[in-house]
Amino acid sequence: MNSTTAPVLVTGGTGTLGRHVVPLLREAGREVRVLSRHAHEPAAGVTHVAVDLRTGEGLDAAVAGAGTVLHLAGGPKGDDEATRNLVRAAQAAGVRHLVYISVIGADRVPLTWLRSKLEAERAVAASGLPWTTLRAAQFHDLALLMAEKMAKLPVVPVPGGLRLQPVDARDVAARLVELTLGEPAGLVPDLAGPTVYGLADLLRTYLTARGRRRPMLPVRMPGKAGRAYRAGANLTLEGAETGTRTWEDFLAERLEGAPGKAAV
Repeated sequence: MNSTTAPVLVTGGTGTLGRHVVPLLREAGREVRVLSRHAHEPAAGVTHVAVDLRTGEGLDAAVAGAGTVLHLAGGPKGDDEATRNLVRAAQAAGVRHLVYISVIGADRVPLTWLRSKLEAERAVAASGLPWTTLRAAQFHDLALLMAEKMAKLPVVPVPGGLRLQPVDARDVAARLVELTLGEPAGLVPDLAGPTVYGLADLLRTYLTARGRRRPMLPVRMPGKAGRAYRAGANLTLEGAETGTRTWEDFLAERLEGAPGKAAV
């Protein structure tokens, strides 16, 4: 098989990002092999393989014959070891392009899960395989989950100086598919959302959309991580590419017809 007929292996293909990526790859005419922790029914042009990246069991067989590997799977811990397992299998299979999605600030914010992302980036770059890595901002979906949880509190604590530039998962998916179908490019420009928000402003937008009110209490984030966030280490304000869908657009779409819009 050549690079245009060999299947694209997508890890995490059933997750928030993968659910957008897989259909786009199919629209581009590519066969897709989705690697996930649980079995799924096959669909037209899409097969599923149940593999645990953390243990690597069955990974060699899953990667065999894939021309490109798009690594989307991630979690709160263990991304570095999972990626090293994937890299070893990709090396053995002679994969021609390894694409990885990381997080803006992986090299600047001293948090354990971001250090794991950075180690995963390094494993990809040191693999000896042609590679591409894209760092993206937090997805709108994650910002919404955070806002929903914080809004359940009678008083919402808001870390001072914390800014976010959330990006729509569909914008990230489109960029990743473009990179996957293109030539290996190394570390490409970051992808962030079109607007930078203070956390309080982001939360107020959510509360307004839900017709709710909550008092907010400014708090100080302690330690090195707090200093990094206040310095904007989780942002790329210059040189980043930006998505097109705003936080407000995302909320309007997601919350349309949602219950609980009356003020409380």
